[in-house]
Amino acid sequence: MIRTKQYFSHLITCPMRHVIKIITILVAISAIWIGLLQTAVIPNSHTWLLPIYLVVLLGCYGLLMVGVGLMRFPTCPQEAMLLQQDIIEAKEFLKQKGVDFGSD
Repeated sequence: MIRTKQYFSHLITCPMRHVIKIITILVAISAIWIGLLQTAVIPNSHTWLLPIYLVVLLGCYGLLMVGVGLMRFPTCPQEAMLLQQDIIEAKEFLKQKGVDFGSD
């Protein structure tokens, strides 16, 4: 058993595990949706809209995660100073090549 696990371990890499996890979640959601359609726990008019609600919910979650990521975006004062130095060096280099910037 250990040999088999070692032999197939290179086939299931980290991205492959992620794909398997996503497929598993999609199958579970589909099973719940089909179950709700067949048992009529929720009226059919609402059950048919559940996939649309799910897509809207995932979109809201994605926007929330982008917003949280932007709020937590780290400020790097040292990197900002290095970037300003690079900009000054680039301007001096381009001035030597004859590029006119107008006003600094």
